[in-house]
Amino acid sequence: MFNRENTASPGRVRWQDEAVLMLLGFAVLALLPLVVSDSYSRHILIMAFIYAIIASNWDLSLGYGGVFNFGHLALFGIGVYTYGLLTKFLGLDPWLALAASGVISTFAAILVTLPILRLKGIYIILVTFGFAQLVMQLVLSQSDITGGTQGMVRIEGLYIPGHNLIRDQKFGYFYIALGVLLLSTIFLRVLVRSKVGASIIALRDNEEYAVSRGISLARQRVITLAASAFFTGVAGAFYAAYQRNASVDVFGMSLSTIILSMVLLGGTSTIYGAIIASFVLTIFSESMADFGAWRPIITAVLIIAVMLVYPSGLAGAAQTIFRSLGRLRGNGAGASAEASEPRTSR
Repeated sequence: MFNRENTASPGRVRWQDEAVLMLLGFAVLALLPLVVSDSYSRHILIMAFIYAIIASNWDLSLGYGGVFNFGHLALFGIGVYTYGLLTKFLGLDPWLALAASGVISTFAAILVTLPILRLKGIYIILVTFGFAQLVMQLVLSQSDITGGTQGMVRIEGLYIPGHNLIRDQKFGYFYIALGVLLLSTIFLRVLVRSKVGASIIALRDNEEYAVSRGISLARQRVITLAASAFFTGVAGAFYAAYQRNASVDVFGMSLSTIILSMVLLGGTSTIYGAIIASFVLTIFSESMADFGAWRPIITAVLIIAVMLVYPSGLAGAAQTIFRSLGRLRGNGAGASAEASEPRTSR
């Protein structure tokens, strides 16, 4: 009998193989603290984990959904300030505040989705960008509780019973951040491989045809933005707990540009590409710290060079390399088989 579950579409990796490769990749990351022992290097990796969560979730709405949601970083900022307010003023347990921040960010995403259900192109960009500015102005106007331009300080950090997260050389925060990234990646990959993910992609590729086949544009757009918001909000809460402060800089264009660069450099509609690009850009940018004002210029040149050679980003470059290796192996196997085949006289 033909077993559909054990086959994969042409060019698509089976989910079993993908799961094994993903777990192997995260296992390698989990071993890094054994090699990287200084707190500064671990800090860089923790920030890369945070950026990877934001970028990969943005890729869900921007890459797979085709929704130009420029309010995505506002969801991260909402997570930052929600965690700060819940722990600092309401005294909520930090772990509960972490989950609640993701929920609040999800509700905010649903709220911003309502005005753009029937919009397209530049109008979605304007509405979502306006939403981000509205959230920032709200934070600034409520300076009595948010700190305004001064931000919030002495925010409650996370805790592990019987372990000191402050004096462990960032060992605990490293694994918490890695765990959140793992959960986020599993969630995103399961979603995009599901029927819901297929309908999201169908709407992106041919909206009129997808709607004619019974796919609801409004429902799928809400699902797309809401699904991309939860772990973004959790990442914001973790950022606030890790840095122990909150600032309106999280709503700025600088951070938005960095995260968007990671999505584009990694390759849209991949999830993994955004994660890989987050590590590449974070580590590369830190290694260029001695170049001062030239650092962003060098980083920009790197991004442009990669995009010119591989328009599909780092994910496309990796696919090209794997295909080339596959052809070489195929040619080598064919040549070996031909050499070992006995010659027959005509």
